[in-house]
Amino acid sequence: MDKPIKKIVIVGGGTSGWMSAAALAKVLKGQYDITLVESDDIGTIGVGEATIPMITLFNRMLDLDENAFMRETQASFKLGIEFVNWGRLGDRYIHGFGVIGQDNWTVDFHQYWLKQQLAGKAKPLEAYSINTAACLANKFIPAQPNVPNSPLSQIAHAYHFDAGLYAQFLRRFSEARGVKRIEGHISEVRLREGDGHVASVVLKTGQIIEGDLFIDCSGFRALLIEGALKTGFDDWSHWLPCDRAIAVPCANAKELFPYTRSTARSAGWQWRIPLQHRIGNGHVHSSRFMSEDEATALLLSNLDGAPLADPRTVKFRTGKRSKAWNKNVVSIGLASGFVEPLESTSIHLVQMGIAHLLTYFPTAGFDAHDVDQYNRVLNQEYEWVRDFIILHYKATERTDSAFWNYCREMDVPETLQQRMDLFRSHGRVFREGNELFTKVSWLQVMHGQRIQPQSYHPLTDLIPEPEIQAYLEEVEGVIQACVDVMPTHAAYIAENCAAPKMAMR
Repeated sequence: MDKPIKKIVIVGGGTSGWMSAAALAKVLKGQYDITLVESDDIGTIGVGEATIPMITLFNRMLDLDENAFMRETQASFKLGIEFVNWGRLGDRYIHGFGVIGQDNWTVDFHQYWLKQQLAGKAKPLEAYSINTAACLANKFIPAQPNVPNSPLSQIAHAYHFDAGLYAQFLRRFSEARGVKRIEGHISEVRLREGDGHVASVVLKTGQIIEGDLFIDCSGFRALLIEGALKTGFDDWSHWLPCDRAIAVPCANAKELFPYTRSTARSAGWQWRIPLQHRIGNGHVHSSRFMSEDEATALLLSNLDGAPLADPRTVKFRTGKRSKAWNKNVVSIGLASGFVEPLESTSIHLVQMGIAHLLTYFPTAGFDAHDVDQYNRVLNQEYEWVRDFIILHYKATERTDSAFWNYCREMDVPETLQQRMDLFRSHGRVFREGNELFTKVSWLQVMHGQRIQPQSYHPLTDLIPEPEIQAYLEEVEGVIQACVDVMPTHAAYIAENCAAPKMAMR
């Protein structure tokens, strides 16, 4: 039972399949047989083009050269997400990565800002973060570790990239390290007698592919984890009612912004993801409140440039698999669950699934304690993301449509309600354990969507108000001086990682 497994079979390609293959090939150093099965006849979703800073850890783990990666995937840099029309029509704010201000006294920086803001003496929150200030100025450089006492050392970035090109990039990386790719359509999944583990998959050609550990990256089809093992699904659509996404690329705008934009519409929201060669666009909406034709027309009337392809619709159900790991099958990516990409967490959840698999990597016995712990931590990862996404819908004052009335009035998980109530009292924010989203993230969204604290942390008053005001002005001034010397986003890319021209798609 403690003997090592030998054969790993990844079912499905795309971003999740090739991220899994690349990570396993790198970490396992050729000591395991890794096979990936995918069919060219089955398309991938391919709209997960925006990421969060954790992706830089994944790329560093693979020892990828950032500039080469940027060129190969037509990527741009991302410092945060701009939200438009979420709290009220006409509102806009930026959820920036990294830190806000500079902690220097008894309580968090934002408490001193909150005291001055309530008194009408503070600048907007964006002025105290180098990431958000750089977004507003359309500037970019990566963090500069050689200036440790400067905000320039605190820049946190992620990427926008072409998901299809990223999968191809990782495929080349994986195959160079021994991963075997088999082209084919799976027609049957065979279970092992006795324990019901997956024994093999059978292709339409009749080829049988056996394995010890199977990784299900088959997308919403969930061919192994659900189709074969009937694991079950926890449905969250009562909290997150959107169930459709219409995606279309368009020609680039004049400026290449270093941030994603999410614009709330009457029954959902529209994404805008700038790449070097095009802009990725999509309209996530609820079919209960808007027809597909209406949603498509709304999307096409709000593009920066001419569409480069026909719009395509993706149907989804928000939630997660009851167990991400069942028997000898680990589900990664859409096979494991789906939370709409409002905060660009789709690829991050793939990354977390892979990271936790490596932490609890099995022997042939598939010890139940390891499997159970994996499922506990993955459940927690999904629930943390779920609550943060629900916050965007619940914290709104919009009354202009039935969709927003539903979202504003719905009951939310107790875990989320507690956070909102805590912030309303004295602006307090907490981070649970290794939770993905930091206190700064919660702060920016709750403040940006008009959850107004009644007061601030009482220990803020230990510092005289003139000292607080002077300190806020100093932080703002230093950040602005740093942003002033940064190159534009487009100029940085042109000098360091410009991709070769390619046909639009």
